[in-house]
Amino acid sequence: MTEGAGATQTSPFAPGARVEVRDAEWMVRTCTPAASAVDGHMVRAVGVSEFVRGEDAVFFTGIEEVTALDPERTRLVHDDSSGYARSRLYLESVLRRTPLPQSERRLAMPDKFLLKDLVYQRRPAELALRELRPRVLIADVVGLGKTLEIGLILAELIRRGRGERILVVTPQQVLEQFQQELWTRFAIPLVRLDSVGLERVQRDIPAGRNPFLYFKRAIISVDTLKNQGKYGQHLRSMHWDAVVIDESHNLINEGNLRNQLARLLAAQTDALLLASATPHNGNSESFAELIRLLDPAAIADPKDYSAKDIEHLYIRRTKVHPEVRAEMGDDWPERGPSVSVRCVAAPAEEKVFAELTRTWLAGEEREGGPVVRKERRLFPYTLLKAFLSSHVALATTVENRLKTITYTGTGGLKDGEDEREHKALIDLRDLAGEIGDADSAKLKGLVRELEDIGVGAKSSTRAVVFSESVPTLEWLNETLPKALGLKTGQVALMHGGLSDTEQQRIISDFALETSKVRVLVTGDVASEGVNLHRQCHHIVHYDLPWSLIRIEQRNGRIDRFGQKHRPQFRALVLTSTVEGAKDDTTVSERLLDREEKAHRAMGTAETVTGLFSAKKEEDRLIQDLLKGRTVEESLDAAHQQQEEGSAWAGDVLFGDVGVPEGEAAPERAPEPQLFGSTEEFVRAALSTVAGEVSVDEDERILAFEPPRDLAHRLSALPVDYLRELKVKERLRVTFDRVHAQKRLDEARATKTTWPDTSYVSDLHPLVEWLVDKVQVQTHRNEAPVIRADVDAPVFLVQGTYSNELGQPTVVEWMAVTGLPGEPRVEDMFEAVRRAGVGTGMVNTGRSGDLSGLQELVPAAVRVARTHLEERSAEYDARIKEDLARPQQRLEQWQQLSLQGLGEDPRGQRKKERVHDTYAEQQRLMRRMSTAGEPLLRVLAVVKGEN
Repeated sequence: MTEGAGATQTSPFAPGARVEVRDAEWMVRTCTPAASAVDGHMVRAVGVSEFVRGEDAVFFTGIEEVTALDPERTRLVHDDSSGYARSRLYLESVLRRTPLPQSERRLAMPDKFLLKDLVYQRRPAELALRELRPRVLIADVVGLGKTLEIGLILAELIRRGRGERILVVTPQQVLEQFQQELWTRFAIPLVRLDSVGLERVQRDIPAGRNPFLYFKRAIISVDTLKNQGKYGQHLRSMHWDAVVIDESHNLINEGNLRNQLARLLAAQTDALLLASATPHNGNSESFAELIRLLDPAAIADPKDYSAKDIEHLYIRRTKVHPEVRAEMGDDWPERGPSVSVRCVAAPAEEKVFAELTRTWLAGEEREGGPVVRKERRLFPYTLLKAFLSSHVALATTVENRLKTITYTGTGGLKDGEDEREHKALIDLRDLAGEIGDADSAKLKGLVRELEDIGVGAKSSTRAVVFSESVPTLEWLNETLPKALGLKTGQVALMHGGLSDTEQQRIISDFALETSKVRVLVTGDVASEGVNLHRQCHHIVHYDLPWSLIRIEQRNGRIDRFGQKHRPQFRALVLTSTVEGAKDDTTVSERLLDREEKAHRAMGTAETVTGLFSAKKEEDRLIQDLLKGRTVEESLDAAHQQQEEGSAWAGDVLFGDVGVPEGEAAPERAPEPQLFGSTEEFVRAALSTVAGEVSVDEDERILAFEPPRDLAHRLSALPVDYLRELKVKERLRVTFDRVHAQKRLDEARATKTTWPDTSYVSDLHPLVEWLVDKVQVQTHRNEAPVIRADVDAPVFLVQGTYSNELGQPTVVEWMAVTGLPGEPRVEDMFEAVRRAGVGTGMVNTGRSGDLSGLQELVPAAVRVARTHLEERSAEYDARIKEDLARPQQRLEQWQQLSLQGLGEDPRGQRKKERVHDTYAEQQRLMRRMSTAGEPLLRVLAVVKGEN
């Protein structure tokens, strides 16, 4: 059927229908009357054939010739390939290209990747697939493998045709790490849009072109993307299948830009995956804001909700969760004790302690009162923390403060009331200036501890040294090489002031076995999301943050899944004999002990205070110290106050959420296939449809020069990786997990953490390229004929229904037999197996007359259509059941949200928002229901020898 200028308003194309436009095949998403009758119908479609696959397009039937592909007109052709390889490859390619139906909630791909198959890591995918839209917050504690869990969800979405366009947003220091995990483990390539990647984009695409439209799967830092003045227009014009936001706790209470970015992305995507080990700050309303990104109708009252209200959106496990603990094995050794290394202050340091105690921390009891104004009463603790880091940090803090209260150049005070503080600052500066490197007790302690654990120029032992102060980090970077006898390049410095590419380079280098670096000195920029465990199991806290959460985050860099050695932790504790001095035994040493006990007992330390925010923990602690409380009193009081003031926290956030103990492992979806494995399919396809490719192969590796169109698919990978390993000149792949892991491990012992041999999962660009190659060689509306052991012709027919989004809701694989007199339908794969269609077939090359079979094609299609319509009721029932839960939640939410709203303007605005949200959610549910006519395709015919 052809629609042209004479198209009627009553004959639109059904969603899911295949059409031919401009000599390419497309699948219709929607077909609606155009604004002008002259334009006919507006057809929104997605490309299916090779050169347009995945491309979105809009056609107007009054302008374009849009031709529906009629399955009853399918032309049968002989397959003359050896062993009917072309037919078998074509059927397999259709299987691989056909998305799983919407009603299939079981996992299809949990064990197909280069990672250990762990049930607990499958749970987030199981949760995400249960719902109307895959939207979930993964809140597992530090180290459980959230990146791998995200990869499993994305893989399932891709298999369902819901992962074509993916955007991953992470902190800048983990861009390459995340990109590398998705490629090496899952074979999902992402374009990295860091500062270097963006320069490359500007060179490669036309000026003004939307980079997110050009690259379908990309990873970018939140700091780059939040600049909506630069990217806002591009973001608002895009729609993603899936958006991933790592460290998503940074989206709330972090200023308007990140919050606006999160809300914009949430509205522009089907699937939304948020990940954070600390997704809450103890405030029920802030946490509700994060949850509403996933489902705006999840929480009616942000001050009063329970875990049950969000159980469809939220999963959290700790290391002590039974399922996690049972599966860890040797991949996560128990952490060692947190050792407090006491360093006795030198005489010059004691003078500073005395000055801080007498002048700055004495408080009201000091003669003349505090040295600072009331509104600056926390500043003395800023000085104390700086000094407990280093004399260099103290000197820098003092100088910065002097610049704030004096005029540049003259040195005169901006406000006369600061005279006492100014004098005290000068005195403190002079005392700090008297301390040399040789006087630093902590520096001596650090050198001693590093030597004791074996760090040296010729040793392979490594350590991470954390400090909160950039001046301290820079000073350690200068002094440690000489103090430890290390060579140039054996100490590396990383802090937030470095560029994104430099941070990524340092992290990547530290992961290499052959890296020269023996000591990485870094700040808390490396405390979130960064993997430092591959070659290291020692952390030394040069100074400790006054927050249990931050201490745990630091320790989590080496205490995580995949660590092969027992993680070891040390903290340098500066001690003083000055009476009343607040040295490191006053706060830091006690926090260190409390974090260790909490982690061992509960698997996390964030619940100790109930504040769920590193900044809130530190601010609360300093306030309590000012009131004369001890650390223990402050921690206990904070926890008790939080429990009394927010009953929701204990229900929603404490412990493990989302997986009851003893729950059965996620179910597996059936996987029909015509080849024994992906390897068998790839080898057959390479030799049959890509015969021009010269392949070197053995039992473990395939190596060949990738053709230009395949090489283009690899362009998403880092330029340095492609260039250094010459991937576009020689592609090396393996199907052997053991060998792939060995090559990955070896890569970490060389100049790059990217392996020279990639593991071929079903998502690998090589597999996708071969599927396209196979399909292109079968002309539109043609079906091959295969001779096999059957008594009567078997017509292999695929039938699907779709929803308004073009996503399959019904998928049936049918074998129609008994034509013309006694037609019946059975399972395609059972019929193919029984006929012996597979390896070992012999094609004698006898063609024969196909006219008789050709006459039966329309009848086969009609029989299949009737069967499909009968089966659709069963699928519709599943979909209705799936939609019943969100519909019920939506009704309850609307009812609760409208309670008590008055007729005043504020109440009216709230009602409008509730009604708008309700209407939008209803629209989404309608679009998930089956719509339009079925699509049928005659794939092949199996006939007997006679």
